Amino acid sequence: MTVAIIIRKNEEEFSNAQSPSSNMKQRKESKHNQNSPVKEIISKHVINFAKHAEEYENFINKFTHLIGVLGYGAFCFLLGARPQDIPCVYCLFYIFFVPLRWIYYKFKKLHYYLLDFCYYANAIFVVDLLFYPRNERLFMVCFSFAEGPLAWALIVWRCSLVFSSFDKILSVLVHLLPGIVFFTIRWWNPTTFESMYPEGSLQRATWPYVEDKSYLWTWLFLVPLVAYTLWQILYFLIVNVLLRQTLLRDPEVMTSYRELSKKAKKANNVWWRLSGLLGDQNRMLMFIFLQGIFTIATMTLTVPIFQSYELHALFQILKVSASVWNGGRFLLEVMPRQAMLKEKNKSERKHVQDQMD
Repeated sequence: MTVAIIIRKNEEEFSNAQSPSSNMKQRKESKHNQNSPVKEIISKHVINFAKHAEEYENFINKFTHLIGVLGYGAFCFLLGARPQDIPCVYCLFYIFFVPLRWIYYKFKKLHYYLLDFCYYANAIFVVDLLFYPRNERLFMVCFSFAEGPLAWALIVWRCSLVFSSFDKILSVLVHLLPGIVFFTIRWWNPTTFESMYPEGSLQRATWPYVEDKSYLWTWLFLVPLVAYTLWQILYFLIVNVLLRQTLLRDPEVMTSYRELSKKAKKANNVWWRLSGLLGDQNRMLMFIFLQGIFTIATMTLTVPIFQSYELHALFQILKVSASVWNGGRFLLEVMPRQAMLKEKNKSERKHVQDQMD
């Protein structure tokens, strides 16, 4: 009897030594059984947090709408009462809100959007306004950026002025506000008026002191185009060389090219068809080429806008009207669909939770 027990124990020890994986499985299963109550508690807390987050989201949207409307009214008042202070308001806006946007975009894996041309141009605007406010050549380069690619991107990419969305308000202001700033400096700033009407002269002078047409085309078209080309080369090297492995490892990280190509492919629109003329492997190069044509066309239009107050004022109305129109379309068409989808997801989660209970 004793010998049989010893033999059985030796066989069990031998089998355990021969199959360590089975022991590991048993340990994992026992751990899993022990941790299952903990997982249930954590899942319940996560669900409760999600419910509270949705409630807070509604409150945040209402609060953002309130601040957005009040801020818009205050800006319009300031634009009429003290136009010379608009550049300072813009600089404060950029220095304060753009870092906040980077934090938000970092959380959403959209932080490489801040490599786009609009942020590159806005950084140059802040340098010009803070350190070189009377440099007329740099002013003209900034004017070309603000009323060229940035202004028309507001219209072409359908930026929406939605006061309940902090992200959409910032998107509109990044593209709209620089043009308004340079409009006020060009036509409404009292300092500009002093330059336009020199002492002892009844004739109106221009500011900046434009010498001839070639001077205009040089500083409103050629030099800005060179600066844009420099940005395009840097962007290509950073995104496609330095960050290539990072983007390949995580497909959820978005760049402007990824986002636009994703939307264009889903809609199968004209941009998607044009970018595929040279094959799928060359879509990036075609995208750069199309963006270059867009930039050249919009910078060309800045020359007549710079010369005419009436045309420049009408262009401001066009930009604001387009962003407000797109905001109304978003509120009446897109938001109801999003609300229905959110309710559907909420009901599905509730159904799953009821089954778990």
